[in-house]
Amino acid sequence: MAERKVFAGHAVRKLRLQLGLGQGAFAEALGISASYQNLIERNQRPVSAALIVRLVERFGFDPRALSGAEPGGGAEAMRKRLADPMFADLEIDRAELVEWLAAAPGGAEAFARVYDRLGGGQGAAASDDPLVLVRKEVERWRNHFADLDAHAEALADELRTRSPDLYGAAGERLRVKHGLSIRVLPVDVMPDVLRRVDYHARQLQLSELLDPASRSFAVAFQLAALEARGEIDALVRGAAFADRTAERLYRRHLISYWAAALMMPYARFLRACEATGYDVELLQRRFGAGFEQVAHRLTTLQRVGARGLPFFMIRIDRAGQASKRYAGASGAALVEADGRCPLWRLHAAFDRPGALVTHLMELENGSRWFTIARTVTPQSRRYGGVPAEFVVGLGVEASLAGVLAAARGLDLTGEATPVGLGCRACLRPDCPQRSAPPAGRALLINERERRASALTFVGD
Repeated sequence: MAERKVFAGHAVRKLRLQLGLGQGAFAEALGISASYQNLIERNQRPVSAALIVRLVERFGFDPRALSGAEPGGGAEAMRKRLADPMFADLEIDRAELVEWLAAAPGGAEAFARVYDRLGGGQGAAASDDPLVLVRKEVERWRNHFADLDAHAEALADELRTRSPDLYGAAGERLRVKHGLSIRVLPVDVMPDVLRRVDYHARQLQLSELLDPASRSFAVAFQLAALEARGEIDALVRGAAFADRTAERLYRRHLISYWAAALMMPYARFLRACEATGYDVELLQRRFGAGFEQVAHRLTTLQRVGARGLPFFMIRIDRAGQASKRYAGASGAALVEADGRCPLWRLHAAFDRPGALVTHLMELENGSRWFTIARTVTPQSRRYGGVPAEFVVGLGVEASLAGVLAAARGLDLTGEATPVGLGCRACLRPDCPQRSAPPAGRALLINERERRASALTFVGD
């Protein structure tokens, strides 16, 4: 806290108003001048560590409010909302945005709530949707949980000294330390369940439908629930979810994170990434993991002093609906957007099951991205059952993609496909694939002229 500047004028002002104190009285209680207090509330001066201590001692202030009380989630979150094409003509710069947040925090918060509620930013989902709440918390950490990584890595190193077979070593630890044996059961016995803990029989029961990578993950998941409970409980408490479902979803994400970190220990995994050019299929074989497991792990490599490439990950179905998405440290608008551009070859992977599909593309803001996509199939399918299929996409800024095995031989500075963030958020003119006009732009109907796109709009 002492090493970074904390601008939290909104939180300080809110506390002062709750106490019913004027700036002068409040400043006097803190031992600072009224003018300095005014600058703090206008976010023109940071809140020092010493001042935070005084706030805690004299008013019982909860310092966690400093990160969560900024209107609209703070300047960066508001900047993302204002990046929506519907605001492009307003040309709101950062200085104006900061001034707005300082001068009218209530109005900024109201704008953010209405924007989110009407479908901006996080899509049509309401702000109290547990899935949205959990994703926001995960992204707040950039999907990197250092304590979980360190804890899992230590155990992985210990297990490795006993056996190179993680599944066997983890299963033995589960039996010896926790009294749980592993039993693989026929699908007729567990027709609709892939993993179950039977504490009466002292068994971790696994379906025979699970492949080796999924069985290893299931055992690691159970170890996480038992051995990383303290670290996970601390993170869940810190999130302070009011919604019980969101809390459980977040806990499941953290348990899964630890399980993946056990299978792919941070230091060894990062070294393997750098040595292989982040070759996902080779990493699968080396660590006994599935494509989706490796893809997710790639979004977490943000350890201080040992960072990997800032990947994003998204998983979609044939309808384009996203069931998983992690921006990580990439800051990719492609993940944040509720819609997806049909010109992105992410969708083309469905036509090439099991094959890697690469794509170089450019967004409207000029950023260029290199993406890899491949189909994945859940383990639960039985003969005659309804088949399920998803595409998992990985992406990184094109300027960083030169080291990737999947990009070898490609000109990453050459021609890129122009894509948008879905038709409602895209202002590209004459797109032959357009299905709807941009939000907030009126359609232009001209019976004497037919352009490449049947949907032209004001400003086109």
